[in-house]
Amino acid sequence: MDINFSAEDLAFRDEVRDFFATEFDAETAQNLSGVQTASYKPAIVSWQKKLHAKGWIAPGWPTEYGGTGWSATQKFIYETERGAAGIPDVVPFGLKMVAPVIFTFGTEEQKARFLPSILSSDDWWCQGYSEPGAGSDLAALTTSAEYAGDNYLVNGAKIWTTFAQYADWIFCLVRTTKDMRKQQGISFLLIDMKTPGITVKPIVTIDGKHSLNEVHFENVLVPRDNLIGEQDKGWTYAKALLAHERTGMAEVADSKRMLRTLKQRATEEVNGGQAMINDPVFQLRLSDIEMELMALEYTELRVFASMAGGGMPGPESSLLKIKGTEISQAIHELQLQLAGSYGGALQGSLTGEELGHDYAGEARGKYMYGRAATIYGGSNEVQRNVIAKAVLGL
Repeated sequence: MDINFSAEDLAFRDEVRDFFATEFDAETAQNLSGVQTASYKPAIVSWQKKLHAKGWIAPGWPTEYGGTGWSATQKFIYETERGAAGIPDVVPFGLKMVAPVIFTFGTEEQKARFLPSILSSDDWWCQGYSEPGAGSDLAALTTSAEYAGDNYLVNGAKIWTTFAQYADWIFCLVRTTKDMRKQQGISFLLIDMKTPGITVKPIVTIDGKHSLNEVHFENVLVPRDNLIGEQDKGWTYAKALLAHERTGMAEVADSKRMLRTLKQRATEEVNGGQAMINDPVFQLRLSDIEMELMALEYTELRVFASMAGGGMPGPESSLLKIKGTEISQAIHELQLQLAGSYGGALQGSLTGEELGHDYAGEARGKYMYGRAATIYGGSNEVQRNVIAKAVLGL
């Protein structure tokens, strides 16, 4: 694999850097710092519209639907520079999750109806997969959709639904046939969140933030035209979507930025008369993470290269999900260790002077929320089973 950038690649890198430096201003960064604040959705939509105007909003889409047409190298450069600049990724539910399902399995009418508003960020999407009794065993879901004239009548509940409080639409897995194998009888529906009978209840997580929700459906009428693909074949479409989701969970660029920040803080943090960056145990943990991250980066590049022709990611996405989430958790743990006893307080609960560190609350918040990373998107234990079956043939 050639890891040297061409002159064209270097010119593209400079263009990306210049765009980020000029378009992602301090006010936008501040507004995006808290997902539970009223400024978050307008700020992220505004930023994504800038990416859309530039033509950079959908690197993973085919060009006929508005994709960038970037090479695997350009995608890598873009992600690397985005992470280095500390710029958040786009909200994935529309652009990276449901859109690939629509342009791969949807009808021409569905593509024309939904893709433009996803591309422009005029419609905000959330994901209706997990249920109170169906998490990692997603096929055990019970939310039902029954025929009601030209509609489906949906009843049930979804949980851990990120950004449902902001969403215009939700893509849902629902059970349309009960007397079949549980992976069968599941369908993929697109549901307008303004439909009567939908209730959203907030879930405040252990870091004190509100990004998750319960979504309840009580006799919700959904047009049959909102069914993706064939009825009872939704499990096939769900697996394709999850492969896209897990590929994005590697977050190599973001982990590299967190490591750089961690190193800088370690040069300033003193323990026992010496900087933590010089502590042998700290150095060992840091070097282990760096080696794992380097290996993950090359694995991600191979996946990007295999997807360069516009294909769907395969079971290798499970590898990226496992290692990416484990590495981010390891970095969070090291950040919390660096904060020491000051890491016991959440950001905002004490003043900077009382905390003793301006990053202590941040470290604890990321550590607490990051515990979920190895669970959402399919638990890492389940991903190991996927690899054992689909890659190793066990």
